[in-house]
Amino acid sequence: MYRKCILILLCLTLPFLALPMQAKTVIDTVHTTQPIQPETGTNSTLASMQPLSGIKAIAAGGFHTCALLTTDAVECWGWNGYGQLGDGTTHNRVLPVPVSDIGSVTKLAAGYGHTCALLSDNKVKCWGWNVAGQLGDGTTTNRSTPVLVKELDGVTDLAAGYLHTCALLNDKTVKCWGANGFGQLGNNSTNSLAPVTVSGLNGVKIIAAGYDHTCAVLESGGVQCWGRNSSGQLGNGTTTNSSTPVTVNNLNNITALSAGYEHTCAVQSTGEVKCWGDNSVGQLGNNSTNDNSTPVVVKDLSNVAILAAGYNYTCAVLKDSGKVSCWGSNEVGQLGDGTTTDRLTPVEVYGLSDVAAITAGSSHVCTVNSGEARCFGNNGLGQLGNGTIVNRSIPVMVVGLEGVYDPVDVVSTGSWHTCVLLSTGLVVCWGRNNVGQLGDGTTNNRPQPAAISGLSNVKSLTAGDSHTCALLANGTVQCWGGNNAGQLGDGTKNNRSTPVNVSELSNVKSLTAGDSHTCALLANGTVRCWGGNNAGQLGDGTTVDRTTPVPVTDLSGVKALAAGGSHTCALLSNGTVKCWGRNSAGQLGNGTTVDQKTPVLVTGLNGVEALAAGGSHTCALLSNGTVKCWGRNSAGQLGDGTTVDQKTPVVVTGLSEVEALSAGSSHTCALLNNGTVKCWGGNGAGQLGNGTTTNSSTPVSVIGLQSVGYLTSYAAHNCALVSGTVRCWGRNLFGQLGNGVLGYSTSPVLVLRPYRLWLPAVHKS
Repeated sequence: MYRKCILILLCLTLPFLALPMQAKTVIDTVHTTQPIQPETGTNSTLASMQPLSGIKAIAAGGFHTCALLTTDAVECWGWNGYGQLGDGTTHNRVLPVPVSDIGSVTKLAAGYGHTCALLSDNKVKCWGWNVAGQLGDGTTTNRSTPVLVKELDGVTDLAAGYLHTCALLNDKTVKCWGANGFGQLGNNSTNSLAPVTVSGLNGVKIIAAGYDHTCAVLESGGVQCWGRNSSGQLGNGTTTNSSTPVTVNNLNNITALSAGYEHTCAVQSTGEVKCWGDNSVGQLGNNSTNDNSTPVVVKDLSNVAILAAGYNYTCAVLKDSGKVSCWGSNEVGQLGDGTTTDRLTPVEVYGLSDVAAITAGSSHVCTVNSGEARCFGNNGLGQLGNGTIVNRSIPVMVVGLEGVYDPVDVVSTGSWHTCVLLSTGLVVCWGRNNVGQLGDGTTNNRPQPAAISGLSNVKSLTAGDSHTCALLANGTVQCWGGNNAGQLGDGTKNNRSTPVNVSELSNVKSLTAGDSHTCALLANGTVRCWGGNNAGQLGDGTTVDRTTPVPVTDLSGVKALAAGGSHTCALLSNGTVKCWGRNSAGQLGNGTTVDQKTPVLVTGLNGVEALAAGGSHTCALLSNGTVKCWGRNSAGQLGDGTTVDQKTPVVVTGLSEVEALSAGSSHTCALLNNGTVKCWGGNGAGQLGNGTTTNSSTPVSVIGLQSVGYLTSYAAHNCALVSGTVRCWGRNLFGQLGNGVLGYSTSPVLVLRPYRLWLPAVHKS
């Protein structure tokens, strides 16, 4: 029999109904051509990751998926052409990203290109495609972050179709909004940009939205449907569209309901399933391909608890076992049985049991089991959330969602790598590893986190260009990675792929690292440095490299340190700043461009609370919450609205209420008191996080970041600590963003967190 316009939708006449072409499906969250293929071995494959927990509910749209977490937050992944992931961008995502400004959510519904959330206050927010007003905000403007549905309150449930959305209210009535070309709003009218009441419908307990039709289960156990009826999907024995509800024939005692493209299915109280409508590829499950305008029994299926109807297939969860069976179209593996063979009757999904929730998109399915998410089917736009764009005919785990892993306390970025300190005192790193800077005993690059063996009781971290150092709880320091200039401080210039002790160093309070040098602030307020010293960045009055720590000359009363590429600065207890080392662009702030081998006072600067040093520039946070910067400004990294170098401090334009600073090679970022982040300067790799690659000489907001507790930058990427998780953005040539793929990201992405698999059996004392 003729197949009805499967997924390509060529039979639809309106131009905006076209799906994205397959040639474009390799677009990722980051600007790359293909995800990294996982390495072989037990510790490095995406497939072997510990499943991620903390999911309460899941919703699949056309080519995207969203999950409601146990924290009542929402994360989404997959196609984002209309902003349906809600992260403030239109970048596709192969891994979950948090929805911005969403609040506390209780339920989700996903349409073809839009998503809606029921909030804890019984109001609704929607985001994504809005061509027909399906977001309900009174406009037809697409939204990449959530907007409130107008004049809607007391909502208890949601359902989303292709271009329309419906809400079940606490008075058992239903309101719908969006497209109404086939009567799917049920009010015998036209499109509506705000909710309208479905005519003559009362006593509703369940709602379901199909492509262009809607159905409701009544408290009496019967079902009524309205909208498009070209294949009999309204179930009233006709193929005539209806703009008001009509009763489905021969159906009663219904406990569950789901609507697909042009078919609908319901569970009876006996556990038996009946379906009606389009059956061109067997989606009615009655071992035929004949359409039916009244319900028919699904063959060989009983004891069903939950249903999910996709474009032209259907899935059911069984009551006792929690196993899943599916039937209908299987061209991209959406039936989950390990094949791509269509099925006219149910087949069991491979390896699933104890499933608590299920959702079906156009051609992919996701389930929740013990708080973990698994998906299968079409993955051309990353909608399976496993970090790839490869279709899967058996379930794969969604990775990168919030879970039960040890939270992160500190994050530190090097030029091409990143390391985090877990709450256990252990360290995990990822990215480039050519000289052992990940500390895992190898020189293998890692696009996802790997734990450092034999390192425990860590208090803080610092990362340089290609080396990393850890301050231990006992006040000593260990370093690893590149050591060409002695920056590991172990008395040699040998690279180390595992941590080594810094010689003759104790009572350390904090650390900072530049490109090839490292400095330590001691408990007595003095400073010691080691490593490269070609510009005097060690501050000992020479330009001789040092493989063990040497004291900085004439420096005491230090509160904090910041190391740039080849210069170092110290914040003194009186609120002034001294710097030393390279000064080619005025980064020492003393009004000259002459290198200094010992500390010099920054001109006209006092009341300083914190410092950040970049490649050739420096910035200071003042006690009034404003920021001043000096040095190189070729990309606008000083934030004063110009690209002119400055030998003394200048005020960053339009920036206040700053809490912390970080700086990369040619950009700077500020953490504000409200938990958001602003950045300025070079942006060629997206390091400003505003969704572009355009430089900015004044601060711009990083997309989708809230509740940030810690911020770090180096070279051309940044990472932020958000409620124990890490999100990174910018350059990613060696996987330093930790999201399992290569290529830069112009907005924050969640770092994969398979930590428990890789942590050695060492615990914080």
